[in-house]
Amino acid sequence: MYITKRDNTANSFIDEFFRDPFWGGSYEQGGGSGRIMKTDVKEKADRYTLSMELPGIAKEDIRVELKEGYLTVTATKSAAKEDSEEGRYIRKERFEGSCKRSFYVGDYASEENVKASYTDGVLFLDIPKQPEPKPEEPKMITIY
Repeated sequence: MYITKRDNTANSFIDEFFRDPFWGGSYEQGGGSGRIMKTDVKEKADRYTLSMELPGIAKEDIRVELKEGYLTVTATKSAAKEDSEEGRYIRKERFEGSCKRSFYVGDYASEENVKASYTDGVLFLDIPKQPEPKPEEPKMITIY
């Protein structure tokens, strides 16, 4: 069994064992990071609800920003410090770094009417829809 890569084309036994069949490539090659920030968007009568998976990310490390009609979610996860007395990592599959997603929500949304909560690694966002303009009724003009 090889613990490190032999060259750029051949993967070690460990890399082959942990190959991600859905994203292609191993986690080390960046294939596994595609699992971060999976989002479900649901339309309701008066609003949209988003639920975004952010596993292992602390609430303090999530930033939600609204600018020019775009709602942007940024999440950061810092790398754990290696302790030489505890040993060294030969493989790390957990996500480390930052990721960002943006959604166009329109000019109607404001920071006052967008609601956010974070529970069990899932960020929930509640965004109101822009009200449909009511059709203008014709106004009769009296002819004198």
